[in-house]
Amino acid sequence: MGYYDNQNSPPGSNKKKRSWVPVLLGVIIGIAVVIVALPSLLKSDILPNAWTEEAEQSGNLPDNNGAQDNGTAENNYVNIDVSSQITDIVEKVSPAVVGVSNIQRQGNFWEQQAQESEAGTGSGVIYKKENGYAYVITNHHVVEGADALEVVLADDTHLKAELLGSDLFSDLAVLRMKEDKVDGVIEMGSSENVKVGEPAIAIGNPLGMRFSGSVTQGVISGKQRTIPQDFNQDGRADWQAEVLQTDAAINPGNSGGALINIEGQLIGINSMKINQTAVEGIGFAIPIDTASPIINELAEKGKVTRPYLGVEIYSLDEVPQTEWESTLNLPKEVEGGVYIWSIEPMSPADQAGLKRLDVITHLDGEEVLNMIDLRKILYHEKKIGDTVDITYYRDGKKQSTSIKLGEQR
Repeated sequence: MGYYDNQNSPPGSNKKKRSWVPVLLGVIIGIAVVIVALPSLLKSDILPNAWTEEAEQSGNLPDNNGAQDNGTAENNYVNIDVSSQITDIVEKVSPAVVGVSNIQRQGNFWEQQAQESEAGTGSGVIYKKENGYAYVITNHHVVEGADALEVVLADDTHLKAELLGSDLFSDLAVLRMKEDKVDGVIEMGSSENVKVGEPAIAIGNPLGMRFSGSVTQGVISGKQRTIPQDFNQDGRADWQAEVLQTDAAINPGNSGGALINIEGQLIGINSMKINQTAVEGIGFAIPIDTASPIINELAEKGKVTRPYLGVEIYSLDEVPQTEWESTLNLPKEVEGGVYIWSIEPMSPADQAGLKRLDVITHLDGEEVLNMIDLRKILYHEKKIGDTVDITYYRDGKKQSTSIKLGEQR
């Protein structure tokens, strides 16, 4: 056993120190190699994608000249394809939604040539192509008073259009134009089965052609709404329009545009909104099931002829329940109907003996709960000249009479 003092190194101590030198040199050389080779490795397919993406996101990947990106290099932007069922539907349907220009001549007797100017604009929907023509649905109030009509396609192509027919009461009109430059035709849907709360998309041209092809989204807020229409501005309703209610924004210029469902099918023709400062999100569209037979008749005959009773009527559900018993004297088993407010002299209803405040509950045995029920039976199932059996209540007593339907003029 040997002993060593502090002035003498133990045998083999220099050998151990020298053994660390190659290791240290190897580490230094390895780091240098990695620094030099890393950019090429990151840009190759050798390393996992996650490593490459992490390096790129951290900004530590040198550029082609070997300089590290420290934020001064030009940013690389990523294009993201944001698509959904709604964007796909809008892209598909938009070519079928057009602008409609109402052109009127302005001048007086002393002018040799009157000037034409755009009196108003609206929207329309191409619903079919047939025999070299494309057919457009729009609103009556969009084309009213027009001396000429022009349709503006989604690609800003302007085409002359012919008015085939227009109807004041339904606020519908049908136009026709040559089909050679027309691509889009909308798919017809059904408004009968729409549900309150389901998505609804309105497409049109609010505030003129400047905002053509505008899209708003909402829901169906209500079905079978009736809105009184006063055509002669005498303060009394001349008609009750049946509409769908939606909160999809409908503004001036949207009239005649498309209200579609989530499948891209036409369920309504945008028509009106309540224009009051205290009201938001209440717009209306003509249900396509109501509009379709009128559209077909306008396209074929140029006008709509309707069976005629000669009465001004309102739904019973618009009257407070207390009035059902106190004023109309209705028995409790009556669940609905329409009441007569006024009768035209010498009309079919007058000749049949009906009177003011009579409550009609059945037509030919079919139950009538409101104005919509009556109109569906009268306009969809009956013809001018048909004889209809009417069940009604007068002063609480159930009665019946027969009416020969006339023609509405």
